[in-house]
Amino acid sequence: MAIVFCIDCEEPITLGPNPMVGQRLLCPHCAAELEVTSVSPLQLDWPLDEIGQEWEGDEEDDWEDEEEEWEDEEDDWEDEIWEDEDDEDHG
Repeated sequence: MAIVFCIDCEEPITLGPNPMVGQRLLCPHCAAELEVTSVSPLQLDWPLDEIGQEWEGDEEDDWEDEEEEWEDEEDDWEDEIWEDEDDEDHG
């Protein structure tokens, strides 16, 4: 039997005798959804598609909107710097 520690609660998890990369499991202590990412050494991580679901669908549009807002703020910020420098040069 293979033993690995949960990356969420750090409690030991006993796996079967032949864990495989990509194997999914639930931590029996905290119910975290985990995936075997390496068998030598034995390592767990969060499942990639679980993380990816956060960015699917309408939320991608939200990210694009937020990026545009940041770009607008950067432009405003750069304009303010140039204005301040111009004021100092002419003051």
